[in-house]
Amino acid sequence: MFSRRIVAARPLARALVPAVARPRPQFTQLRTALTAAEQAELADPGQNGGYINPPAEKRGNRDPYGDYWDKQERRNYGEPCHEDNDILGVLALHDYNHFTPQWGFVLFGTFIASVLGLCAVVGVTYPDKVSAPRTYPDGLEAELGGKRALLARKPGDGW
Repeated sequence: MFSRRIVAARPLARALVPAVARPRPQFTQLRTALTAAEQAELADPGQNGGYINPPAEKRGNRDPYGDYWDKQERRNYGEPCHEDNDILGVLALHDYNHFTPQWGFVLFGTFIASVLGLCAVVGVTYPDKVSAPRTYPDGLEAELGGKRALLARKPGDGW
């Protein structure tokens, strides 16, 4: 109860003490201008020292019979490397461009429709009855609760 009074009185105490007189926490920062590091970052947004990054082209897609200085990596002498050279090199994993994403969605949708269609056909045509039908004398009238209970099948009842 006392803690609730303290919490309730706290905004009033802040309103009475001017903002200038309140002590400022040590961890707050006041920014007035850009530092030298921030200016350097704005001048070089890639933060790579001004390195001219070539376009991202997988070297496995280049002409394998071209006349390259490095035949295995399909590079010429003095050609700049991309930052992601490990991903774009010849020995990296293959990029799967066998078909477009739209065609992939068509194939996936066809698969889902086929599976659901098969389930619907089986559900409609599958015989839903007991494999070995069984009947009980008097339909188990006493065992299931009396005259108004739903009885089991009597001998001679149809399926």
